Amino acid sequence: MAEFVFKRLVRRAGLEGEFEVESAATSDEEVGNPVYPMAKRTLAEHGIGCPGKTARQLTPDDYDRFDMLIGMDSANLRNMELLFGGDPDGKLSLLLDHTPASDTSHHDRDVSDPWYTRKFNVAWDDINTGCTALFEKLTADDD
Repeated sequence: MAEFVFKRLVRRAGLEGEFEVESAATSDEEVGNPVYPMAKRTLAEHGIGCPGKTARQLTPDDYDRFDMLIGMDSANLRNMELLFGGDPDGKLSLLLDHTPASDTSHHDRDVSDPWYTRKFNVAWDDINTGCTALFEKLTADDD
């Protein structure tokens, strides 16, 4: 969901040429599968489509390919650190770490995992808040 939320922010700002946004799993369980139906439905409820997207797994080459690699939860972060052999360039972070420290309901915690909770609306709130904060942080110097 985060890929498509962030892409919408980029598109609305007319900055498509400035960002390369792509999601990848840290596990191989869903590789090749389309967006999970409840996630797709939640995105659609907010006017966001995700046509043609299938899951892919993160690869060691992604560390050099991308400037930032954002995990949704601490397990993602641990898996990325293992895959990349650490984080020598400081590219890894959690999505909600980009929210202001004053946002105590989001900052410094994991995105709620809807796979287990089935609360896709809660995950949406976390993801939308985190993506918006990250986008604002990345584009603040452009104003």
